Amino acid sequence: MAVTFSDLHTEAGLKALDQFLSGKSYISGSHLTKDDVKVYAAVAEKPKADLYPNASKWYEAVSAKLAPSFPGKAVGVRIGGLATPAEAAAPAADAKASAADDDDDDLDLFGDETEDDKKAAEQREAAKASTKKKESGKSSVLMDIKPWDDETDMKKLEEAVRSVEMPGLLWGASKLAPVGYGIKKLQIMLTIVDDLVSVDNLIEDYLTAEPINEHVQSCDIVAFNKI
Repeated sequence: MAVTFSDLHTEAGLKALDQFLSGKSYISGSHLTKDDVKVYAAVAEKPKADLYPNASKWYEAVSAKLAPSFPGKAVGVRIGGLATPAEAAAPAADAKASAADDDDDDLDLFGDETEDDKKAAEQREAAKASTKKKESGKSSVLMDIKPWDDETDMKKLEEAVRSVEMPGLLWGASKLAPVGYGIKKLQIMLTIVDDLVSVDNLIEDYLTAEPINEHVQSCDIVAFNKI
């Protein structure tokens, strides 16, 4: 049965992860799996060893396993939606203050609300809804794309993959990683708009369908995170 972890940027989420990892080396057994990579990607930073000893030890182990595949020096990035409780508190307070200001703007101090006042209020609400819609509904995906054999031209494979274009799909960074027996796989990042792109359909209808399946043998989702 699949295990669900949520709010891993909060104390409650990290505590639940720490409890789950008690007596365990990895999420799904004694070896690193895609489950570990997915959870690792959702944890903003290394959990504190004094508060979450099991999660901290697991984080270090996964970091050590992944390091050889990503030898470059990271400069550090922040992912939207992963703010700590303290960081989230200030924007929340500002939002409440802003909402209070908006409510004050809608008050008619001199009598009944006029048609112009109603129209202005409707426009403000529409603008708020539009902004919320634009700020949500995107996901970042890491995908493994494997060729048929060691004779597959990986440059042509990547060109074929990137030739897939559709509204809401943006291809990102990529690299080749060894699989074994001289075979390499393509690891590639992509960003999608959830309402416009289905990753399952992208794989089934495009990446593993003609003519791209001439180069591509299979596709696996390594990590899938909301932005």
